[in-house]
Amino acid sequence: MRYLIKVTPLLLGQMEEFDKKTRRLIYNKINLLETNPFRNKAVNSKSYNHVFRIRFSYRGEEKRLIYVVIKDKVFLCFILDRSKGYTDLEAYFRKIGRLG
Repeated sequence: MRYLIKVTPLLLGQMEEFDKKTRRLIYNKINLLETNPFRNKAVNSKSYNHVFRIRFSYRGEEKRLIYVVIKDKVFLCFILDRSKGYTDLEAYFRKIGRLG
């Protein structure tokens, strides 16, 4: 089964801050989601059931790209700074609105 990848405007804005090398790394990891989006670690969320994260680092800082799987769609939502843990996860979900 192939999954359809959708990107939120918030994530597009966040991606602009990264250099080409980091964007290429993220893009390569995103391509793997088309065949198996459940390959990464799940994250607990009050907003959605199937929330996952992709780990990467940028200039020595750990970052997490958060995505949600709903039926046959993968919504790439936003990037969290790992130093804050997942404390602002629900606030970011409120920023992007309802998915699906």
